[in-house]
Amino acid sequence: MIGISCTEFSAYDFKEVLPEVAKEFKHWEIFAEAEHHLRGIEGLFKTMKDAYELSYSIHAPISDINLASLNERIREDSVIEMLATLESAANLDIGLVTVHPGLTCMAVPYMEEKAVMKAKKSLGALDRLSDEYGVAVAIENMPSFPFMLGQTAEDMEDLLDGTNLRMCFDIGHANTMGQIDEFISQFKDRFINVHIHDNNGKMDEHLTLGEGNIDFKKVLKDLGNYKGNLIIESRSYQSGVESRNILSELLG
Repeated sequence: MIGISCTEFSAYDFKEVLPEVAKEFKHWEIFAEAEHHLRGIEGLFKTMKDAYELSYSIHAPISDINLASLNERIREDSVIEMLATLESAANLDIGLVTVHPGLTCMAVPYMEEKAVMKAKKSLGALDRLSDEYGVAVAIENMPSFPFMLGQTAEDMEDLLDGTNLRMCFDIGHANTMGQIDEFISQFKDRFINVHIHDNNGKMDEHLTLGEGNIDFKKVLKDLGNYKGNLIIESRSYQSGVESRNILSELLG
């Protein structure tokens, strides 16, 4: 199913955004930040969600969160925030939460190996929490940007090793690393969510489909029998609608 996720939505009142999303889409991946922090809107969400023909998934918060923090207190608090997100998702009968794997230390060089160890400790906890709450957790590959973990297929293989966590394949992020083919080849059977947006291969621009250099026709073909959600991560509502129309045409 084609859905939308837009960070801009989280600046506005949930009860105003929900009916607008439902006008154009059948699925909404809620970015659980700011005005849409899941614990804060849980009660309102319960009273509203059955009035609209929408299905839902969650993008876990990323601000002030670092599952790979070398500061153990920050890392533990980040896991606790993920726990709260999973708990609210379960309370709302939402079965999928997408999570970023974390950041290496921005202040001290050569700390990536230690950060990866911390991230793996956190992801092991999320693996157990996923089973406990009955909510699937998808770890998202990251774009070419300093300090981010999980940018390449090799990096993601290391992070997910020893867990049953699934993966959110972000096509735009993989394009900034020149790794679209590598991720599909290595992880296609592990994909449970796919993020779609365009760029020119250098920066994570979140362009409308067709404005960058990604060959989406080829990517969709290579995804083969993938049956999960296709989430348009747009910078605006209008861009999301335009990308939805283009994607619908590509899917036939």
